[in-house]
Amino acid sequence: MKENVSLIYAHFPDLTDTQKQQFADLFDLYQLWNSQINVISRKDTEYFYERHVLHSLGIAKVQPFKPGAMVLDVGTGGGFPGIPLAILFPETKFTLVDSIGKKIKVVNEVAEALGLENVKTINDRAENILISYDFIVSRAVTKMPDFLKWVKNKNKKKNQHELKNGILYLKGGDLKEEMSPVKQRKTYYNLHDHFPTDFFETKMVVHVEA
Repeated sequence: MKENVSLIYAHFPDLTDTQKQQFADLFDLYQLWNSQINVISRKDTEYFYERHVLHSLGIAKVQPFKPGAMVLDVGTGGGFPGIPLAILFPETKFTLVDSIGKKIKVVNEVAEALGLENVKTINDRAENILISYDFIVSRAVTKMPDFLKWVKNKNKKKNQHELKNGILYLKGGDLKEEMSPVKQRKTYYNLHDHFPTDFFETKMVVHVEA
């Protein structure tokens, strides 16, 4: 199963040797911690690199992060999408937040094992965070109208990327009904354009401007 890491190398050919090793190490680390604290679905284990790592990195295909940028991962669970993105962008500062302490424990252990110095964790609700970020990322933790309430006023005013500051949200399926109450400008990016496999056929990154 571990050879699936080649999937990551194929889609991100400019990785350093350190990054390649970090991505390769992810499988065993999550196997170890998932046996103690369930943070990813057991049935997804054999598809770990496609359904968790590559899916997280879909955000990077939509908006690469600049050195010094600040990114907040809300409801990170076991560290997705934050950990794969932190490997890919070692000079970007990532804060991973989750209200469940045992999940943050897994994130801390994985980040430490990988030597990720650009990852900070917070065991709390997103509403209680008082710092502003360039982008807020997440992987379908709740419906978008609710998510917007959690992260209100948590984006920086000054933009430094191609896309305007806001939310980059990994979602799947038909989003028309869910997104209809959202008044902010929103753009949908189909991940199947970047990763042409069945899993990504209905997977998207939704960008909602702050």
